[in-house]
Amino acid sequence: MAAEEETAKDNRDDRSGQGGFEAATGDGPVPGTDPRARAAEVRVAFEGLLQIRRLTHTGPGDPAATPAPWERRRPVRAVALALEAAGLAPSAVDGTGRRTATGFRVLAGERPAAVRVEWAGPHGGGAAQEEERALAECAAVLERLGWEALVYRGPRRRRFLEAEPMAGDAP
Repeated sequence: MAAEEETAKDNRDDRSGQGGFEAATGDGPVPGTDPRARAAEVRVAFEGLLQIRRLTHTGPGDPAATPAPWERRRPVRAVALALEAAGLAPSAVDGTGRRTATGFRVLAGERPAAVRVEWAGPHGGGAAQEEERALAECAAVLERLGWEALVYRGPRRRRFLEAEPMAGDAP
């Protein structure tokens, strides 16, 4: 299968929401399972991600610190999983799209394999005051896992991260 076809299939799979575990990106409802069950699901999914890294890693260095090809094709899912596995809470929205919880929000970046991480929450809920500390924590998690995370300021001076696999880590 050509790389473009595989990427398109991965993107369709990410949007389908059918079957298996779905990483919380911060743009959906609060995950419906109880917190202990969700933590177990996240732990199993993250262990699977680390296993993929070990099996596909061919270069020098620690395979746990190098994003796998799967993550490069599905960076939103990979980054969201890494943040949730580190114990960071995702933001959430209700059925009308109104933000109901404060936490990370992961969106596709402007370049392939890049993502944008924001700290989002309900209007007036204090997310703007938390974002510097919270995004620094997100960046630390991602950097340990082989993602370069840089902080920027956007509209209304709100901070966000741009993250992508570190240069030189390509398989």
